Amino acid sequence: MEKRSILHMLDPMPHNSPFDINMAMDAGFDVMMPYSNVKPESVHGLVQDAIFSRGPSGVKRTGIFIGGRNLALAVEMMEAAKKAMVPPFEVSVFADPSGAFTTAAALVACVEKQLKEKHGKELKDCHAVVIGGTGAVGIATGVIASLAGADVMLTDHLSVDTALDVAREYNKRFGCSMKGSCASSEADKARLVANADIIFCTARAGIQVLSAEVLGEARLLKVAGDVNAVPPLGIEGVKRSDLGTPLIHAVNSKGAVGIGALAVGNVKYQLQNALLKLMLETDKPLYLDFRDAFSKAREL
Repeated sequence: MEKRSILHMLDPMPHNSPFDINMAMDAGFDVMMPYSNVKPESVHGLVQDAIFSRGPSGVKRTGIFIGGRNLALAVEMMEAAKKAMVPPFEVSVFADPSGAFTTAAALVACVEKQLKEKHGKELKDCHAVVIGGTGAVGIATGVIASLAGADVMLTDHLSVDTALDVAREYNKRFGCSMKGSCASSEADKARLVANADIIFCTARAGIQVLSAEVLGEARLLKVAGDVNAVPPLGIEGVKRSDLGTPLIHAVNSKGAVGIGALAVGNVKYQLQNALLKLMLETDKPLYLDFRDAFSKAREL
């Protein structure tokens, strides 16, 4: 009799994400076991308890999901989980802190598709500005876009030093080459978007960060994507369901188009579902992070 599938959900935060639990259930896992306040040093023991209790056939029906809100910490926990494996007692591990890896992968893939279809351009041809670039989704977006060849500027709404520190930390960690800047005023934003080919808006939900006036300063803009689904939306003129819709406020950018949060969210949902299902279907243990998410998002 086939054993039930179990997903052990390790989270350094006080609570596990209900979103991730729902997604795991919908993907086909029978049992979701959440663990909160998990410290990196606890990962080794938790993983070995999970792998040694089911036998070689049972580990194929067992997975580890790593959540939280800190990207660096999630990657550290994923590496700790990998080191705890003792083949053939080895299970798949999927890291998606705060949904940042799948959301960012979906956003960059959607922008890349519109960039090719509407402008015949590749990410490597473009300068990208990430508004809200020091949050989890912003960092993941910047890393993915940079590794795909884009020239990426991360922005922080308060401090240039914060943006520079985050860029340096993740450049070193993942071998990318992001820059940092401050976007605290309308003048800052206008300066940043003036020569941007791509705008990734990953700022906090419910705040409009790019006005029509600022967008009017963009001269080279080709695609702007927004992940904010809570009114007011992040980019004025970009509606939630937009996917390649003309960006009416970018009056000085020929053919600029917008992508809204629901369009990105549709791909993000399919993506997370697909990666969770992959953990159940594979015969070989997988270690899934933002790189795998972006590869799959491109397919979707």
